[in-house]
Amino acid sequence: MIVFDHVTITYPGASYPTLVDVDLVIPEGELVLVVGRTGTGKSTLLRAINGLVPHFTGGTLTGRVIVDGRDTATHPPRELADLVGVVPQDPMSGFVTDVVEDELAYGMECLGLAPDVMRRRVEEILDLLGLADIRQRPLRSLSGGQRQRVAIGAVLTSHPRILVLDEPTSALDPGASEEVLAALQRLVHDLGVTVVMAEHRLERVVQYADSVVIVPGGGLPVLSGTPGDIMRSAPIAPPVVELGRLAGWQPLPLSVRDARRAAGPLRDLLVGHTPHLRAVPDRSHVLASTEDLVVRYGRQVALRGVTLDVAAGEIVALMGRNGAGKSTLLGALVGIGPVGTGAVRVNGRDPSP
Repeated sequence: MIVFDHVTITYPGASYPTLVDVDLVIPEGELVLVVGRTGTGKSTLLRAINGLVPHFTGGTLTGRVIVDGRDTATHPPRELADLVGVVPQDPMSGFVTDVVEDELAYGMECLGLAPDVMRRRVEEILDLLGLADIRQRPLRSLSGGQRQRVAIGAVLTSHPRILVLDEPTSALDPGASEEVLAALQRLVHDLGVTVVMAEHRLERVVQYADSVVIVPGGGLPVLSGTPGDIMRSAPIAPPVVELGRLAGWQPLPLSVRDARRAAGPLRDLLVGHTPHLRAVPDRSHVLASTEDLVVRYGRQVALRGVTLDVAAGEIVALMGRNGAGKSTLLGALVGIGPVGTGAVRVNGRDPSP
């Protein structure tokens, strides 16, 4: 389905190539996970699949990228739009309408499809991705997970055979991430869509992948293989895989369930051992605090009566669903965002300007 044949990509002004001599074959109907540190070239590899690199970004591409028999050197992105759908990292950056149903239909309107075909496909996608109950909702009123599913649906109505996603769960809470991943699995297993996605939060995805592509950067070769094989030496791995490496488990666990099955002897070995505890924070030195903090966006209450003390040397995990107010609380502590009522103190001073 997708073939990278000795592909090297160099951007204008760059002192060295972003991707070097990539040889890669992605079969039809697989979920492929692209892994690598920030800046190694994951997004470049994804954008080469639909010709955005180099037709849109510029630069030099040597070798060939063949997508279902079409050479991207002679087929610009517009001539691959019926075959490859791309979902950006920020869904809102790609939306062109205001309402869910209109956004699902927009791509088909650009392709000039008949109205009855458009209506049938919109209904199919609404059911497939669980969007029927929000079809008339404004896009800006949706949660992160809902927006991501709409972005995927807007691409799928054109019936592409390949779906390319750049970090689709990066801004989502765990619940919304599971919604998106479940939708992607249905596309692969039920419709045979080839899904190629880059993701940093590997613990969410690696157990679902058919294959993993490592983009190490620095001129090193791109590697691909099954998740079990690649994770043995991958420079980035989810915590459960790191645990499996330390424990010497074979095969390596790719999920918590796998690790639980293999952990019996390790649990017996650790009986009676006391874990090493880090230094206890100095609770007498409160570095940041809020008292009865209330923050509103217009008539919408984002934070209500939050009282918090953060001690020097303390690590605090801030948890909550998308839209619960986590970013608002962080903004209040650094003095940005809307001014609320109550008190905020950082090192004894009000951080607001």
